[in-house]
Amino acid sequence: MIFLLLLPQKSLKQFERRQRMIEKVVQILARLGAVIDKSHLVYTSGKHGSAYINKDAIYPHTAETSHLCELLALEFVADGIEVVIAPAVGGCILSNRVAEHLTRWGADEEVLGVYADKDGDGFVIKRGYDKLVVGKRVLVVEDVLTTGGSAKKVIEAVRAIGGHVIGLGALCNRGGITKEDMTVPKLFALLNVRLDTWDEADCPLCQHDVPINTDVGEGRKFLAKTAVTER
Repeated sequence: MIFLLLLPQKSLKQFERRQRMIEKVVQILARLGAVIDKSHLVYTSGKHGSAYINKDAIYPHTAETSHLCELLALEFVADGIEVVIAPAVGGCILSNRVAEHLTRWGADEEVLGVYADKDGDGFVIKRGYDKLVVGKRVLVVEDVLTTGGSAKKVIEAVRAIGGHVIGLGALCNRGGITKEDMTVPKLFALLNVRLDTWDEADCPLCQHDVPINTDVGEGRKFLAKTAVTER
């Protein structure tokens, strides 16, 4: 697993600041046990790999979660964000805390934190949140970007009701997702992670009968599906 800085480096000072931020984020994730390496994992995409960022290990720790959200919010302070939105359910915490820090760091008015509900294959903005989003400058946030599918559907939902998507922020971009992929003006992730992934048929871990991790990712579902297929 390789942590990368993939952002334009306008100056040595900026580069050093970003490097310090990356080191701090990696330390936090490692301390919380959110970085899983040298394991046999199945991702949501169905591909297999040996490393994983376990976002669920982060959220129970409120101080660390708040700190990560502050680091994320700082990258969007100058963008006039009025509403932060995320896909439910994990993103609910993320959107709320990022909005809180944007407000604290000098927004003219309170920045609101809302979320989009899963609706079949897409997302819908309801609970009255649609009225808060329409016509507003919106930041979409996600914890981990792999294919970017969930975040892109939230972006589409925001635009469908007249919200103006200013950017996409993430704790971790592990899929090499770009702003062009997401059709947004700005994309920022605290960490950019390169993960080796394989299709099931080409997975060297499967070929060497390495047990699949069933504690995180889709390993448990994969094994259950495999068991049914083999009956």
